[in-house]
Amino acid sequence: MALELVKRVVKPALKSLLYPLYERRLYSQLDFDQTPHHIGVILDGNRRWAKANPSHDGDISSARGHKIGASKIIDLLDWCDETQVKVVTLWLLSNQNLHRPADELAPLLEIIGDTVDALAATGRWEIRPVGSLELLPKALQDRLSDVAAKTQGIQGVVVNVAVGYGGRSEIADAVKSMISEHGKLGKSAEEIANSVSVDEIGRYLYTAGLPDPDLVIRTSGELRLGGFLLWQSAHSEFYFCEAYWPDFRRMDFLRALRAYSQRHRRFGA
Repeated sequence: MALELVKRVVKPALKSLLYPLYERRLYSQLDFDQTPHHIGVILDGNRRWAKANPSHDGDISSARGHKIGASKIIDLLDWCDETQVKVVTLWLLSNQNLHRPADELAPLLEIIGDTVDALAATGRWEIRPVGSLELLPKALQDRLSDVAAKTQGIQGVVVNVAVGYGGRSEIADAVKSMISEHGKLGKSAEEIANSVSVDEIGRYLYTAGLPDPDLVIRTSGELRLGGFLLWQSAHSEFYFCEAYWPDFRRMDFLRALRAYSQRHRRFGA
């Protein structure tokens, strides 16, 4: 009985007391001269979180996990504001996930639309949808376009929302766009080939004009990128967190920034 009381009452009380103190200590250790300008985040683990944390009525659906995960995004952007991060790229949906069964995909697309609308409604961030947007349902395409237009030019964190995104597809799209644009100028195949360079391809990426990510964070304990920002992350630092995305805390974010600031970046060397 006493052990059960400790688990239910004492431990949570201690955590609520100690966590803020630890967070303040972490924050005080940050060197803001070493803050990453651009952070990419793979918001992984929503479905597994739902299965591990049933609701009171036993709901373990993926949709519930995605809703809880979506509600954490504004917290993340608040933390980015607080720590002077300038650009955040959020991977909300891969292009491979567009092949999920309709009964699973439809609620997820609706959650993404609602989430992006909620971010725009704050009036605090510029929202830039990136990915193979033409593969999305027309209604969601329209919502994303509307949000991009409404938030364009807002001073604050630039938020890339990657929807229907795949790193290989992005590179292929960039090359196709480059060839098409040069072709319209009347260039020959040889002239186009001679113009190909790392910098030239970079001009046609979804994130063109923005700095490459300094830090990429993936939640849920998976130790892979899964195709996220393949081109842009060539010199990024990586931070893998065990927590499922819905459980990701400010403490975890500050730990990621601390780990980043302690690394000596070699940029491929």
